[in-house]
Amino acid sequence: MARNHNPKIALLLVDDHEVVRSGLRMLLENQGDLLIAGEASSAGQAIQLALELEPDVILMDITLPDFSGIEATRRLQKAGCPAKIIALTIHEDEQFFFEMLQAGASGYVPKRAAPDDLLTAIRTVYYGDVYIYPYLSKLLVNDFLNRAREEPAKQVTFNELTPREQEILVALADGESNDEIAEKLSISRHTVARHRENLMRKLELHNRSELVKYAIRKGLIKP
Repeated sequence: MARNHNPKIALLLVDDHEVVRSGLRMLLENQGDLLIAGEASSAGQAIQLALELEPDVILMDITLPDFSGIEATRRLQKAGCPAKIIALTIHEDEQFFFEMLQAGASGYVPKRAAPDDLLTAIRTVYYGDVYIYPYLSKLLVNDFLNRAREEPAKQVTFNELTPREQEILVALADGESNDEIAEKLSISRHTVARHRENLMRKLELHNRSELVKYAIRKGLIKP
């Protein structure tokens, strides 16, 4: 399956329980913009299918029979797999949460979440943003507050950004999507994405969670 040739969001479901995958199929196949590209019951199979099918989004369980979804995510990132990965798991403790994000996941959703939360997560990461289940987002804030007491401030200052980059940084940190920012500032979504890349490069940030932490530390937003 070639990427970008299908108007629907292609999904790969990774879970070792058939009943879970069946439930996900029933939910996701009813959505007009989603397509089940494949299913995997192990981490090894997930990696193989991800590289063969090139899905847009992977729903990745963490506990798998051969090795963990965290390791599978890490290997896919190393292999240059462009798919966005969402952890869909029963685990809600800090260890799994941070390890999965560090491995390269773009989203984290507990299996107890409401169906609408999962659908929102899929669409959010597909369009380039990060989705963290609200209950777990406080872990990021607590982690930042702990690290902020220990880490030195970045060399690049907020004032070194262009006025437009400053506007976009604050908007992104405040949870606005690229489309919302584009509409508010009367610029194209592509222009927003370009400014976002520039400001994150200047500030040496790598994902949205780091951007939020930077904004909190600089007093641009409040946790």
